[in-house]
Amino acid sequence: MDSENPIKEKVLITGGSGYFGFRIHTCNLCYLPHFSLGAALSKKNVDVVLFDVSPPIQEMPEGVTFVQGDVRVPSEVEGALCGVTCVFHIASYGMSGREQLNRKRIEDVNVRGTENVVRACRNTGVPKLVYTSTYNVVFGGQVIENGDESLPYLPLHLHPDHYSRTKALAEMKVLEANGTVLERAQGVLRTCALRPAGIYGPGEVRHLPRIVSYIERGWFRFLYGELSSRVDFVHVDNLVQAHLLAAEALDAPKEHKAAGQAYFISDGRPVNNFEFFRPLVEGLGYPFPTLRFPLSLIYLFAFLTEVVHSVVGRLYNFQPLLTRTEVYKTGVTHYFSLEKAKRELGYEPEQYSFEEVVEWFKAHGHGHKRGTYSLKCFLRDALLVLLFAVVVLSWFPGIVKAPDLNPRC
Repeated sequence: MDSENPIKEKVLITGGSGYFGFRIHTCNLCYLPHFSLGAALSKKNVDVVLFDVSPPIQEMPEGVTFVQGDVRVPSEVEGALCGVTCVFHIASYGMSGREQLNRKRIEDVNVRGTENVVRACRNTGVPKLVYTSTYNVVFGGQVIENGDESLPYLPLHLHPDHYSRTKALAEMKVLEANGTVLERAQGVLRTCALRPAGIYGPGEVRHLPRIVSYIERGWFRFLYGELSSRVDFVHVDNLVQAHLLAAEALDAPKEHKAAGQAYFISDGRPVNNFEFFRPLVEGLGYPFPTLRFPLSLIYLFAFLTEVVHSVVGRLYNFQPLLTRTEVYKTGVTHYFSLEKAKRELGYEPEQYSFEEVVEWFKAHGHGHKRGTYSLKCFLRDALLVLLFAVVVLSWFPGIVKAPDLNPRC
């Protein structure tokens, strides 16, 4: 944070009650604590405000406070920013699963909510805003090898899901706001955006539990895509490091290097998506699949599942096994260079073992048992979904087109 500022820093984290916003976990393997963004800032003697619709599940230490609010409500955002010197805007909606299909809420949270945060920063005199973006702002199913920040945004109409489209729009608004004049303080608003890969770590609550549930229910019986495909991941501690460095790089002592900039953030170790999760599958006592299907077949299945959900979702809001975007993200090569983040932020990712994640799930009762939902039940339900989709699609001739796995930007 700004060492020249004699006033104690006070930061606000939107979506601060979530996994990345606030949690403390001690690894059973190394007996060292892993800190979320809020906890790491607190240890630096910074006053932290967690802004979220619900409180954190862990007890908050001294110096960390919770303010209940919704980024979709402008007055609540602005009311929480009194005395704040930096905002970390990490709140978002629609990243995975059936959340990806709730278009209105995705738009309201990701776009309208970001507009509210930017406007509130200007109105209340907050000089720094760090936005948590995503790889998806430039990726939509095309192969990207060692890409960098010079890549243009993916054209909005090529995004296969509304989350990615709205995150791109939100990032644009944040970066466009860089250099705008503050209304209630001297100076300007300085902004930057971090584009993380898929986040993992012990206690992660959004993606890993869903994967483990698939494993335990016997659904994880096949792979797809090429074995040579590579994707990035980022350990939560590395992502925390990147956010702290980005905030510092918006300050005068660092010559505002990060102002108006975007950065890809990962562990810097591209790996096949399924091989990455092999330690989790085998560590919990389950066989690793060997059956492999073409990517296009799984994409078609995901598309049909989304069509069915759009028809029956209000009556039965089932969890899709996969969405089209998830097929792309897990089966198509896309990884990015860290050179800009290293050069301008001083980012140096540490290497973490996936074993700590396995141990966390074991400590919480997972592994060595099958769920009650058998493969037979899964195949039955999948067949029903496909049959229903065929009936629906028969009313709309020509609606199904072969997916373009390499759209031109």
